[in-house]
Amino acid sequence: MKRAEVAHVVRAAQAITNEREFVLVGSQAAHLQLEQMPDIMQMSGELDIYPLRKPELAELIDGALGEGSPFHETFGYYAHGIGPETARLPTGWERRAVRVSAPSMDKAIAIAPEIHDICASKAIAGREKDHAYVMAAISTKIIDPTTLVERIEMTDRADPDLRNAAKAWVASLSSRSDHHR
Repeated sequence: MKRAEVAHVVRAAQAITNEREFVLVGSQAAHLQLEQMPDIMQMSGELDIYPLRKPELAELIDGALGEGSPFHETFGYYAHGIGPETARLPTGWERRAVRVSAPSMDKAIAIAPEIHDICASKAIAGREKDHAYVMAAISTKIIDPTTLVERIEMTDRADPDLRNAAKAWVASLSSRSDHHR
């Protein structure tokens, strides 16, 4: 997904819900703060989104703009209407969140976790695609591994074993890159 496509989904969600503020989570939320991202970080065609003040309207977004919808078939990308409980984000992510209102979003406001918070959630999820995303963010110096480990530790909604596994995985990446210097 490209930055302009994220803005398009936000505009469409605004038109469907009549809401103005949306929370974006997941990999493509990073478009709100990064001008450039490695291709691997843009591979997903899905934007996880919910209206800030009325998260229950996410179901409406999912129905109208979701996977398999005419919107998806027409544009090749889609919205995944989720709830605030879906993403396992570090405590305090809201204070660090990025808020963007751009002309391309037609006065809507998009709110996204800071990139380290996004990557902490992905490291804990631990799927292959999540690991590839985080590795790309580290290798291109978009994120700092030390800050990432701190954010993983702050993700108290995640199982402690998953947190520990994510921290160990990030540490192994750091030690591998140290050996290649």
